[in-house]
Amino acid sequence: MYKLLSHNDLDGVGCGILAKLAFGEDVKVRYNSISGLNREVEWFLENDDKKTFLFITDLSVNEKNEQRLDEFYQNGGKVQLIDHHKTALEYNNYPWGHVVVEDEEGKLTSATSLLYDYLIAHQLIESSDTITEFVELVRQYDTWEWEKNENQEAQRLNALFFLVSIDEFEEKMITRLQNSEHFHFDEFEKKIIDMEEDKIDRYIRRKRRELVQTELDGLFAGVVYAESYHSELGNELGKEYPHLDYIAILNIGGKRMGFRTIHDHIDVSQVAGQYGGGGHSKASGCSLTEEAYKSFVTETFHLEPVPEDARRNRYNLKESTFGTLYKNRREDIYLLYQVNDHEWAIEQNHNRLEQTFANFKDGESYLKRNYEVWLVKDDDFVKYLMKEVRENKN
Repeated sequence: MYKLLSHNDLDGVGCGILAKLAFGEDVKVRYNSISGLNREVEWFLENDDKKTFLFITDLSVNEKNEQRLDEFYQNGGKVQLIDHHKTALEYNNYPWGHVVVEDEEGKLTSATSLLYDYLIAHQLIESSDTITEFVELVRQYDTWEWEKNENQEAQRLNALFFLVSIDEFEEKMITRLQNSEHFHFDEFEKKIIDMEEDKIDRYIRRKRRELVQTELDGLFAGVVYAESYHSELGNELGKEYPHLDYIAILNIGGKRMGFRTIHDHIDVSQVAGQYGGGGHSKASGCSLTEEAYKSFVTETFHLEPVPEDARRNRYNLKESTFGTLYKNRREDIYLLYQVNDHEWAIEQNHNRLEQTFANFKDGESYLKRNYEVWLVKDDDFVKYLMKEVRENKN
């Protein structure tokens, strides 16, 4: 007999699907939150005999259960922990731990991809194109490679995961992986995913108007309250406001918060680690501790939302040869313009600032971080240019 304890997200459930494909009726699968795993491990150690092979995937246990699992293994028990989070690398010190963040080719892993490799290596499952395609979609979504690769199918798989129950998702995927030559979505799934994507777009537009900006430990964060679509919201807000180092998403009701970044120079698992959490470099989370509440709620609740850039401009465009015009809440005017091939400068109310920048992106980031400006509409830009022409004539 086998027992698999896994996370309750797409990557964790992907592990459960592979386990059922490999072991059929001989495996019991339980999906857990991060906090719920330790209760399941304790129950297993107190009630199961050494004939049951325990798999733990996409999650790690507390220090007490870590020691108990090692004793269980040393006394003849069968256990295998498979994970891909940096915070779990210490489990590689045990013969029953297998944690890989990047494979030999430098490709980020997921728990599903690692378990698939394990099952194939131990001849517990036969590989197929369909299963391989499914595993790769899960891996790309969980590592956010889908964004870089523009692989919308991975994002759509995660959307489907949240649209149906876990039991229904499992059943659909197992049947498809057993009977199809290639992975695909059926027509009904395509329709409900399209509807869900429209709903997500509306939700993101609303939340975009609620984002506030704060500086913590030398990093600039966007803070927003949201109970749904954390991954999609964090990704879109990160792209909308690239001057922010990361996005902090607070679920007050669930007393949880998530961190997302689109930048390679930021590791949000380190940010989450300051509050007792962890995760990936691009996506992580933690409980809303008293310290986290103070930093992200108490200290930011009074702040005004970050102003949105003007949309559908034809003239006041970023990197325009005429310069790009911004404004802040104090009605100060900022013109970001190119001086030469290697230098950009800023005028604040017609007075040039001392700082210069190697490119437009750095100049705009400086403006938005320090002055909370927004890109003005074409009408204001044209008025500004006409005023400049009149004053120069005089």
